[in-house]
Amino acid sequence: MSGVPAGRIPAPYAAPGRRAVQVTLVAAAGFYLFRYGLDRPVAATYALFAAVALGGLSRIPGTGRQRAVVVLRLIPVGWLLVLVGTYLSVRTWSAVVGMLVVGFALAFSAVGGPRPAGAAPGLQLLYILPSFPPYDPGQLGDRLLGTTTGMALLVLAEALLFPEPTPAPYRARAAHAAAVAARCTALLAAPPYTLSRAEIRTAREAGHRLRSLTVPEADRPAGPGVRDRALSHTGLATRALLSRLPRLSAMSGGGVRPPATPGGGDVRPPAAPCCPPDAVATAVLDAVARLATATAGCLREGASPLAAYQELAAVRAVLSARSAAHPGEAETPAPDVLRRHAAVLEVADAALAMGAAADLAAHGRRASVTGPPERFWYAATRGPALWWHRVRGHAGRRSVFFQNAVRIALALTAARLVAGVDTLPHGFWATLATLTLTRTTMDETWSTIRSALAGTLAGALVTGGTLALVGTHTNVYAVLLPLWMLFAFTVGPVKGVGWAQGLFTVLVALVFAQLAPPTWRLAEVRLLDVLVGSAIGAVFGLLAWPRGAHDELRYATAELLRRAAEIVVVTSASVALEGPLRRAGQTLVPAGMPGHRSLQHAVILAESAYGQFQSEPTPFGGRGRGPVLPAVDWQAALMAGHHTLWGSERLLEPPCTGLGPAAAAVSGLGDRVAGRMLLVSAALDPGGDTPTGPVPRLARSLAGADAEPPGAPRLYYATVSWLDSLMADLSRIARAGGELGTDEDGADEGRPGGAESGPGDAGDGAATTGNRPEDRGDTARGPRGGPAGPGPVPPH
Repeated sequence: MSGVPAGRIPAPYAAPGRRAVQVTLVAAAGFYLFRYGLDRPVAATYALFAAVALGGLSRIPGTGRQRAVVVLRLIPVGWLLVLVGTYLSVRTWSAVVGMLVVGFALAFSAVGGPRPAGAAPGLQLLYILPSFPPYDPGQLGDRLLGTTTGMALLVLAEALLFPEPTPAPYRARAAHAAAVAARCTALLAAPPYTLSRAEIRTAREAGHRLRSLTVPEADRPAGPGVRDRALSHTGLATRALLSRLPRLSAMSGGGVRPPATPGGGDVRPPAAPCCPPDAVATAVLDAVARLATATAGCLREGASPLAAYQELAAVRAVLSARSAAHPGEAETPAPDVLRRHAAVLEVADAALAMGAAADLAAHGRRASVTGPPERFWYAATRGPALWWHRVRGHAGRRSVFFQNAVRIALALTAARLVAGVDTLPHGFWATLATLTLTRTTMDETWSTIRSALAGTLAGALVTGGTLALVGTHTNVYAVLLPLWMLFAFTVGPVKGVGWAQGLFTVLVALVFAQLAPPTWRLAEVRLLDVLVGSAIGAVFGLLAWPRGAHDELRYATAELLRRAAEIVVVTSASVALEGPLRRAGQTLVPAGMPGHRSLQHAVILAESAYGQFQSEPTPFGGRGRGPVLPAVDWQAALMAGHHTLWGSERLLEPPCTGLGPAAAAVSGLGDRVAGRMLLVSAALDPGGDTPTGPVPRLARSLAGADAEPPGAPRLYYATVSWLDSLMADLSRIARAGGELGTDEDGADEGRPGGAESGPGDAGDGAATTGNRPEDRGDTARGPRGGPAGPGPVPPH
């Protein structure tokens, strides 16, 4: 923590301690200014709770300055919530309806990314506060004044106190990865056409830095806008390019190039590689290197990569036409040459996607590079339409964001109804307990409630004793409040929900004791309210998706693999059609058709379910982890979905030449891969009469599965390369609990426990979400008013 001597504060308390100082200074300043300086107790209450809501209950990701910008933008939202809550609270029925609508809207806003998800619990509190007595619209002025003051002071504290180093933004990470790709591609275009182990490791590390689990949550491109989508797309395309380069190096036949000598030169192998690239393939790799360099410059300085993009597109078309062997040719290229051509074309495709996405990320709708419309569908779409697209993609019972929003909205509505009908004293506390204690699984809700009730009972005993001893000496409470607030916001987040509830019980007593004559019964009321709120949270934890995302994840991943299997079968059959039929346009599944959109939607729902599953166990103020499924690598399943989309779109592009004698082999291989997908799908989500069992461990490759047809054209090798990569993904799904998985080209991608998932929408991916607690902090908490995760998986 900046300004605090190192070693004097234990590491777990450093970050909470910094937040506690900020919240305490802001809350105490606003409260004392209005309560004792201006004698406006209503404004004092709202100033304090605004600071507690956005600074303590919310977990907005990012540095202090980034959080300050978010809170500043939320000030008008706070005004609206206080205004609506004040006027709807006059009647119980309107207050209940308002709680249902506003509670759902705030919780569902988490589909917008990690910042809305982190701010949602605090905004819920800003609406809950004016929804309870006194029901006096005449106090609206003081309420707005206090709320504005508390939020404005919090903005200043976030921006000025304890400055934090700003991490490298995602654009800088993507630019560095593009520069690494440029260097590696340039090496592959020159003798000996291979990469050293150090260079392969550098490429892997650059790609790994683009994964969301290594990116601070505030810097992940998770929003629904064009630039965020494009930046996320840039990261995924760059990762794809970096992952393909080591495979291309291994295909050169010269092995891995030795590392550089101490003098700086590379040691060249004595013999030339057995399969050097021809002039056209070399020209493509040179163009890829130039486009990667231009992409890095675009991300850093904003210069458009249009010229390099057009150059690569032109030479790629030449290689595609040249490498397509036609039946009856005098001389068919050797299989090794065709394999390499297929790999070079995959590299070129990834580089073209990277360049187009980077131009969109830098210039938005003014970008010069125009990528394929089915892939960059969002390029010309306006912001409101993109937001609607994301909301519509999650407006269904299979979305965990929708599930969380329904759960928390119904629980808050029930708490408000009980408080209004039974005139529950301090019903605000009951609703607040419902907000903070409702979890996404029944087991976790029950565990949390037990700890919370134990902590609240201890806090009530301390409160009763304090109120009995101090009595009406307000000055004592005024002195104790900031000290206790500092202690509570430092210790509570570290010790867990029991400590947090107990300390908060004393805290609210110290506040209300300065607003009205206190009695020891205040502690009794607080305990009663927490009990009522906990009971409501338990009921809705039992009735509304009581197992959270656990079952939803299995179902969503199985559905993803089923949809992918359909695309694999139809794509393989389509490319296997004879040339005349394909030239007549009779492909079975053109890119962008409904089959693809269904798979895109399935990918996004699986991503959001995985993000929720990873974040569910995080308790209020704690860092626990929940149950894991060690035998399943969910990230590999998600990548299989993405690879299915990319490969299908690429294979169905012109030139549409037939496969000739190789058609039957391709169709058979497609059926085989689809069958493996269905086998894994059945293990994840068995039907009523399907035998249950563990996820099968599959072979990593299709190599040797069938004899290679003589004279097979380029399309055959491109299709087999795609199917082989899908088999590599499927093999990794069941290897999470054992060895470290590797992707199809040897890149170290399948780290157990690593994942990329988060909020997205049908037809695109939003952004990846890191799901380790140390990466996501406390922001991914669906239980506290908003679904978890932020975040995105990159667009396909």
